[in-house]
Amino acid sequence: MTKDVGKYIEKYNLCQRMKNRTETLAGKLIINEILEKSWTYLMIDFITKLLLVVEKNVILVACNQLLKIAHFVATTEEISAKRLTQLFRDNVYKLHRLLVMATNSHKDQ
Repeated sequence: MTKDVGKYIEKYNLCQRMKNRTETLAGKLIINEILEKSWTYLMIDFITKLLLVVEKNVILVACNQLLKIAHFVATTEEISAKRLTQLFRDNVYKLHRLLVMATNSHKDQ
């Protein structure tokens, strides 16, 4: 009997068309940009207010948006822009090159 009911429901057109949705439709889908090369788009941020260890209390984080792989570089809060550029060049750029864009994921509150 269960098989007969299942077959009847599968073949009955009204049962197949009347599927009530309890949620609203999401709307149009937006296709994400497909990144072709890794290490061309980076998210860069700092982890601050850490305990002082070997005279360093900040970590520079450079994360690859395609592969979600990150580099962590220890530094201090008093670092200059020139020294920060040197740290980035020595720890990230020298390994991967091909940088197209770097964004900061920090949002002002």
